[in-house]
Amino acid sequence: EHLKKNLIKIISETNGLSLNHTLELLLANRDTTEEEKNLILEFQDLIHQFQGDQIKINKLLSHPISEAIFFFFKSFPIPYCEEHIHLTGSLNEIFIWEHLEGILNSEHGKEVLEKIESVYGREVSLKNESDVKNLIQLKEDEEDFFTYLKILYLPKVILRTKEIHSKASYHMAKELYEKFNVGSIRLKFTLSRSTAIKSEQVPGLEDLTSEDVVLGLYEGFINYQKENPKFSFTLTPCFRKELDFFDKENYSSKKEHFESQVKDLLEILQKYPNLKNVLNEVDTVGDEKNLYRKAHFEELKEGFRKLQYNGFRIKSHHGETWKILRKGVQSVDNAMNIWHIDTLEHGISLGINPNFYFHRIIQEVMDLNSRGEPLPENSVIANEVDDINGLSNEIKRKLEKGITLEKVEIDQLTKEKFHHAREIEHYQHDVLNRMIDKNVSLVSLPSSNLKLTGAFPDYKDHPFSWWEKKGVKLGIGTDNYITLNTNFIREMMIILFSEAETLKITKLIMIATKETRRPYISSKLWEMRKTYCR
Repeated sequence: EHLKKNLIKIISETNGLSLNHTLELLLANRDTTEEEKNLILEFQDLIHQFQGDQIKINKLLSHPISEAIFFFFKSFPIPYCEEHIHLTGSLNEIFIWEHLEGILNSEHGKEVLEKIESVYGREVSLKNESDVKNLIQLKEDEEDFFTYLKILYLPKVILRTKEIHSKASYHMAKELYEKFNVGSIRLKFTLSRSTAIKSEQVPGLEDLTSEDVVLGLYEGFINYQKENPKFSFTLTPCFRKELDFFDKENYSSKKEHFESQVKDLLEILQKYPNLKNVLNEVDTVGDEKNLYRKAHFEELKEGFRKLQYNGFRIKSHHGETWKILRKGVQSVDNAMNIWHIDTLEHGISLGINPNFYFHRIIQEVMDLNSRGEPLPENSVIANEVDDINGLSNEIKRKLEKGITLEKVEIDQLTKEKFHHAREIEHYQHDVLNRMIDKNVSLVSLPSSNLKLTGAFPDYKDHPFSWWEKKGVKLGIGTDNYITLNTNFIREMMIILFSEAETLKITKLIMIATKETRRPYISSKLWEMRKTYCR
């Protein structure tokens, strides 16, 4: 408790300097005890080790100094804005089991369990909250996008009535506000879960309508808002991008089904005009690896245009995953040019350093080639090498077959990699600069990006601070915080620890709260000093 007070005192009296400067001043503070000084020195050493790739960030996050920093962020007087959170991955095991147990014990229980097992690809045990937690939380050895999408299935099983949607949104609001000081939620949810993809089909959804989903979520949030007037929310219906994710029984194409959902959405607003202030944006989600060409965007273009003319903002998950980096940038480019998005979610393809990214790939390629091993078929490195236009087909063939390259061929590979990286970098900056000019915001999700994309080695390599320095309008989100075993304050701490030298605590708070008045932030820091440092 003494350490927490001293930390608040230093931050408030210095107006939120960088973490390194704050720790340095805390160490020199005459009220800091010897025991606290030892903890600070230990923590400073851990930061240096983290920056030098000697330890993982978990060692920092579990340290007593992190507990004090967590307390500071949780106690800040202005609640945070959670800019990107999904319904399915943000319901904890207690809530899910409370509503799943009855379904499993019903007459359809056996069918539901068999469906769950078919999605997970194995026999599962579902007898208590602990079993649910084991199924809905991504393990460290399972950190890939396909497994992540699979894990999100279980919560969908309980989301089958208007009432359960209401209970779910109330539960989310209460948990996020009371545990993590989140006072504003932009909730992403699926308007229609009808699909031809067997692994996504949920038994018992036949009677659930789009109106049930929207009104249920709205009522749950409003019920919590009555208890806590500080709380605010936005409902953001999400549409899956995959071309085969649509109701093939009732519609002839993805385009037709999507435009039917748009019609439903606008009819709901016409019927319930009180929703207009909270139901005014939509998003697209799903695996985008094969969705980057202009033709892929045409399917939803007319529907989005109709929504925009009715006052909707368009958000989109893009630049999150890719087969090759160039197509990851291209997908963002097309989302801006064809859908005219207002917010880019993830956008990692615009934050990867191409020179580092491609040189690391070539290092892996040469390690394999020196051992006479072929490039793994359909792997990222094989796809990226194949995309280097200037590289001869003979060199590509040798790499594919595991035939050792001559020195002159290695030099050619390195040279063409260099030119390829520069071209991608120019494309990146072109798209990013147009994004800044158009005032398109970007929501950053460090844990989701690291765990699911594999696009950068560690949290400290995440482009958050680079985007901030470049002038990108930023937000922070957790994606599916239960699934990813994180929370909003943890994401703030990850960002802070990754940029311990340059990112100011005040700047991070301004991005997290969306409060742009710096003097007002300062007054709130001083308010904390009066409250906790008497």
